Amino acid sequence: MSQRMQQGQPMIVMSEDSQRVKDKDAQEYNISAARAVAESVKSTLGPKGMDKMLVDSMGSVTITNDGVTILQEMDIDNPTAEMIIEVAETQEDEAGDGTTTAVAIAGELLKNAEDLVEQDIHPTAIIKGFHMAAEQARDEVDDIATRVDTEDEDLLRSVAETSMTGKGAELNKEHLSQLIVEAVRQVTVENEDGENVVDLEFLNIETQAGRSVDESDLLVGGIVNKDPTHDDMPREATDADVLLLNDPIEVEEADVDTEVSVTDPSQLQKFLDAEEKQLREKVDRIVDLGVDVVFCQKGIDDLAQHYLAKEGIVAVRRTKKSDLEFLSEVLDAAIVSDLESATEDDLGFGDVTRDEADELFYVEGEDAHGVTLLLRGSTDHVVDELERGVNDALDVVAQTVSDGRVLAGGGAIEVELASRLRDYADSVSGREQLAVEAFADSLELVPRVLAENAGLDSIDTLVDLRAAHDDGDVTAGLNAWTGDVENTFDAGVVEPAHAKEQAVTSASEAANLVLKIDDIISAGDLSTDKEDDEAGGPGGAPGGGMGGMGGGMGGMM
Repeated sequence: MSQRMQQGQPMIVMSEDSQRVKDKDAQEYNISAARAVAESVKSTLGPKGMDKMLVDSMGSVTITNDGVTILQEMDIDNPTAEMIIEVAETQEDEAGDGTTTAVAIAGELLKNAEDLVEQDIHPTAIIKGFHMAAEQARDEVDDIATRVDTEDEDLLRSVAETSMTGKGAELNKEHLSQLIVEAVRQVTVENEDGENVVDLEFLNIETQAGRSVDESDLLVGGIVNKDPTHDDMPREATDADVLLLNDPIEVEEADVDTEVSVTDPSQLQKFLDAEEKQLREKVDRIVDLGVDVVFCQKGIDDLAQHYLAKEGIVAVRRTKKSDLEFLSEVLDAAIVSDLESATEDDLGFGDVTRDEADELFYVEGEDAHGVTLLLRGSTDHVVDELERGVNDALDVVAQTVSDGRVLAGGGAIEVELASRLRDYADSVSGREQLAVEAFADSLELVPRVLAENAGLDSIDTLVDLRAAHDDGDVTAGLNAWTGDVENTFDAGVVEPAHAKEQAVTSASEAANLVLKIDDIISAGDLSTDKEDDEAGGPGGAPGGGMGGMGGGMGGMM
């Protein structure tokens, strides 16, 4: 051992159960795992993308073509594949849409990188080339992007409709896009620098099954899906003073367990009278404040309900904490945690209406900053997919309002970027030039997949698109419905520039992260020899936490 160490040869001591994959084998393993993830969602891309049915261990079914939802729900037991899933999650967090595009491009980058590795091009050169290409691509996106007036309602609706096309919301996208644009405008404010800031946290989404999507609506205010606590209570209150209460209207219980011996029935009556008096005092306190409506997060005693109903006060118990917090913004009210210390300044002001058909309370504030989008659909599955599509559309419209840049969709931006990156590659020296060209080829995966999912010939489509862009038509994209190459910007297929920049960034960073790995070590069962572990012996060998290495894609496929 000492002789080998003196010759400079490394020695790694690992447990007998450990596994190790090195060099090209490790790269091939990682690339194949990442590509498997990308392949699993490619068929969902575009207006004619297909849906996936996901069934969990409890039998719950999710039907969707939302990339990040599919990847999060899949049973994946592979560390490299999980890195690619993080691409989708980052894209969702940063841009709100484009998750499938980001993952698909990452998979294609790794596929083309594998070809370069086979040509004996070192991964370091490929990583550098991909980084250079990504930087250039982001600069080109900014150059190509069209600056827009965020007051242009037609353009914002086009952005929303483009995002919803191919998803559950598509059939009613015209009606929904109008609601989405109005909702975003309601929660948009200007900061000190005069820039538009969209507070989506003040936009609430409620869903209801059993109705048509066309009946979806936008309310400037909040919705509470609860019943009045008493049948005799009013069903509406106009110009109402509203109390938001996080304190039960019930008899106060002792802090410790107590036992009381009752020797006379009159003594029991005294206890009951005392409880009744306590509840009466709580209700009187509410009446004295001038309250018309109470939304209570906790319980309301039956007797208190009776008293409140006699006073003509609407009361709702067990209101969700999130609803209470949202109503505090809508009504400009404080959430009261102690009824005794409440003042009139804590009350909110607005209109409260009970819709008996929907079994909902509509709460509208005088100057409400919060708005609620009520989405309706025929079944729970329809409503769930509708909500996912609308959430993506809200995010991209908000991004457009904040960023003010848009691009032509239908693969137009990818083909134009690929063309410009090939021109840029001519100025790059060394083997990095091949990596830049491979990056350009990878971007063209998007129009190819759009064509394939639409049942068109991907090669012919790509040739036609390249020809149009070579002639200077920057907005030439694919019309998936007709198969024609046309000006997709004028056709209303519009995407936010920020989402595309983020997709390129996320995909390139993930690909480079995978390419940089040349050694995978999976430790065996370290619990077999605890004494060795504690002593730092062979049982404590490097590389724990890679248990999924040999398991392939787990239950994914």
